[in-house]
Amino acid sequence: MEYNFFATISRMKYIERWALMRNSRQENLSEHSLEVAMIAHALCVIGNVRYDKDLNAEKAALVGLYHDSSEIITGDMPTPVKYYNSDIKEAYKQVETIAEYKLIEKLPQDLQPAYMDIYKTDNTPDDKYMRRLVKAADKLSAYIKCIEEENSGNKEFSTAKKSIEETLNKLKEELPEVKDFIDEFLPAYGKTLDELT
Repeated sequence: MEYNFFATISRMKYIERWALMRNSRQENLSEHSLEVAMIAHALCVIGNVRYDKDLNAEKAALVGLYHDSSEIITGDMPTPVKYYNSDIKEAYKQVETIAEYKLIEKLPQDLQPAYMDIYKTDNTPDDKYMRRLVKAADKLSAYIKCIEEENSGNKEFSTAKKSIEETLNKLKEELPEVKDFIDEFLPAYGKTLDELT
């Protein structure tokens, strides 16, 4: 029998992000998901090494890789629309959940539980905390995109950058891993290649 899961997931490269914004360089969902996965992994490693957490960093990377895969079905809904009010936000969450189930159904039944584990929390405190770090990684990735656009001379992202920065400032108070990442790694994102080497 033939299954379509991975062929469908591979289409993330065709989903463009920031659709309402003028971009100096377009970003697709595959690029964003890779960055979120790497940052989520790093946040969990920081939590484990520095804050005596017991977080599954490898699972965080997987959750990051797949965190927006429902957008293959739904498309990337612009943030101002998605969060316009609580009714729209809740309705979109339901649509995302349905899309995730549709994706999982594209796998053989014996593999479905392993992928369901990526999409759905197991309700343990460690898993919930890890998923909070993945969401924080998502915000950090969006902030990095704003930095890159500003460095390219594009002022289109300045309002988004301020808004995301406010969110990150709140997250820094709640999640020490986020503060460490911002303090130690985020400044390098504004550097040129020559400055990084």
